[in-house]
Amino acid sequence: MHLVQEKIINLAGSRDLSALTLRKIGELIGEPGSPQKIKHHIGQLVGKGLLSVSPDGKIKKAGTGAGKSGLISLPILGSANCGQALIFADERIEGYLKLSRGLLKKDLIGRIDEVFVLKAVGDSMNRASINGKNIENGDYVIIDKKETVRNGDCVVSIIDGAANIKKILFDKKNARIILLSESSRDFPPIYISENDGDSYLVCGKVVDVMKKPDEMTAMKNASYSDILKDLGDISKEEVDYYENL
Repeated sequence: MHLVQEKIINLAGSRDLSALTLRKIGELIGEPGSPQKIKHHIGQLVGKGLLSVSPDGKIKKAGTGAGKSGLISLPILGSANCGQALIFADERIEGYLKLSRGLLKKDLIGRIDEVFVLKAVGDSMNRASINGKNIENGDYVIIDKKETVRNGDCVVSIIDGAANIKKILFDKKNARIILLSESSRDFPPIYISENDGDSYLVCGKVVDVMKKPDEMTAMKNASYSDILKDLGDISKEEVDYYENL
């Protein structure tokens, strides 16, 4: 994110931007005399889903009560491989994952600009446990950029420009970092020397997983509904029977 945009987001956390002129916003963030520049960056933040504009023109930080629905928009920054680091990672936003406030940890709601989403690819973390949920191909993984990473946490890291999701171990004795898979298959670890920081970067800690919809369950539920509609008025016992076929 551009430095000016970070400053605007931080200001939006403590001030009502709607009550400020573009020139005043610029002064408060150290960019005096640049109202068009401020307007441009506010537009960028709205496009990213980090700010919202109500029909009456009021600007609010997303996730702080903006909008009647109360939905929070988290930027999806692409995909991360759960096996070897094969998928290139960049900062382009591919879309937004919309969540109701109750599905996001309370401590994250006030700082959603520090949270992003990746779509998991592969099955090398299908035995991981993030809030009791594993990470399977197609799941949406929520990452906190600021939360402290500790030994044994699941993290998103960049190796040679490619993103991966792994369990991290700090091997201080041998001055290295070990990235482990937690999978039903046998995947070899990835070893990183503590001296090779230029080619390795931890982007954040995995704090939650939004499981992909179970298409088969959805199809079965639709079939049950069709059956019950065709049968018309029947007893509760018969409803229970058909639902549990």
